[in-house]
Amino acid sequence: MSNYPRLMLAAGSSGSGKTMITCGILQCLKNRGKRVSSFKCGPDYIDPMFHENVLKTPSANLDTFFTDEETTRYLFTENAAGTELSVIEGVMGYYDGLGGISERASAYDLAKVTDTPVVLIVDTKGMSLSVAAYIKGFLTYREDSRIAGVILNRMSPMLYPEIKKQIEEELGIHVYGYVPRITEFTLESRHLGLVLPGEVEALEKKLQGLAGILEKSLEIDGLLTLAGQAKALTSVMPKAVREVLESERAERIRRLAPIVAVARDEAFCFIYKDNLRLLQALGARLIEFSPIRDQSVPQEAQGLLLYGGYPELYAKELSENVSMRTHIRGQLRRGLPCMAECGGFMYLHDAIEDMEKRLWPMVGVIEGRAFYTGKLSRFGYIELEHEDLKVRGHEFHYFDSDSCGDAFLAKKPLRSRSWQCIHKTKTMQVGFPHLYYYTNPEMALRFLEQCALYGEKESVGS
Repeated sequence: MSNYPRLMLAAGSSGSGKTMITCGILQCLKNRGKRVSSFKCGPDYIDPMFHENVLKTPSANLDTFFTDEETTRYLFTENAAGTELSVIEGVMGYYDGLGGISERASAYDLAKVTDTPVVLIVDTKGMSLSVAAYIKGFLTYREDSRIAGVILNRMSPMLYPEIKKQIEEELGIHVYGYVPRITEFTLESRHLGLVLPGEVEALEKKLQGLAGILEKSLEIDGLLTLAGQAKALTSVMPKAVREVLESERAERIRRLAPIVAVARDEAFCFIYKDNLRLLQALGARLIEFSPIRDQSVPQEAQGLLLYGGYPELYAKELSENVSMRTHIRGQLRRGLPCMAECGGFMYLHDAIEDMEKRLWPMVGVIEGRAFYTGKLSRFGYIELEHEDLKVRGHEFHYFDSDSCGDAFLAKKPLRSRSWQCIHKTKTMQVGFPHLYYYTNPEMALRFLEQCALYGEKESVGS
């Protein structure tokens, strides 16, 4: 059992300034020499990239739809180990969960599971005293709200002292400061959410400027004290995870140590840290390459992972790298094991139609084209089934395909909607859904078994 000092920064709605303020506080803590781990509640890929840009270490996701309570706590403690403090960024509105009608998988749910004190970020634009009524609603909606304080965003410095006094006297909750209206640090959005950190001009300079403002307007010492008051957390490796990791099959994979190539560049960057950690725990050796800049998949690769990202924004570069496209097509036809999802799946098509309706030739393993729909084609959490394999994931894309596959049945939780998806063969599993391996480690194990088998065959052949 360990204390794991921690706090969550949540908000009443999306667009309240969570990511900006979280990154500013992380920068403040880093400037103070603190060893900090960061987390994002929910399945989002982009917000953790901003955390990573500050801390220069990977940020992890925590999601109570993907994993049960025991596994969620285990993943938290595994990623928080060796750090002095953990900061968790909430998702959407504090109580918003599955299907928009349940608290499950909400920031509130994660705060309960990890027993984490919460600071509610309140966007005060257009409000003065009414902000107290707004806060009271969040405090009383659930008796165990875990909201231990608030930060007032876009608050007038002149009005702040009086509003702080009234909130604290009337509601009995601490106000940890305010954030004035900031125009120098803005995060633009596009069809899949925020732009990527690398696209924000002079990001590190802007983060330092933001941290300078927050050091003056927020009670950083008070936030540290609050995090230190978090209750001790007990965590053990879940039985389902332990059984896979300690199996004879996993021991064999660790002996063979298959090499898996992971696509990572501007076009392919939506990657769950814990997916890679699980593959490594099972014995995989991971090497990265760029489908945009490299000429081929690393020759030593015995498996291939193509995760999601923005291939539609780099369709020209991906298409013009004929050497890479040809090499991947040839390797997959030879039997190189591959898992691909969303953007990576689109890349494997004959062609991608970009957002201007221009058609670009791609790898050509999946017969058909991926095309822009102009709207969210499928969105949210899903439960997937294929024979004896069940796994959870999510979809969030403005593109579709005329060849989505039919190996898995996808079901929306709490809804009646379902559909077929994903192409699956003995060596290939590719489709739109983003999958979270800890929902069923068996899937990762089976993939690596195919990688190991491929490696053995290649060794015999050579």
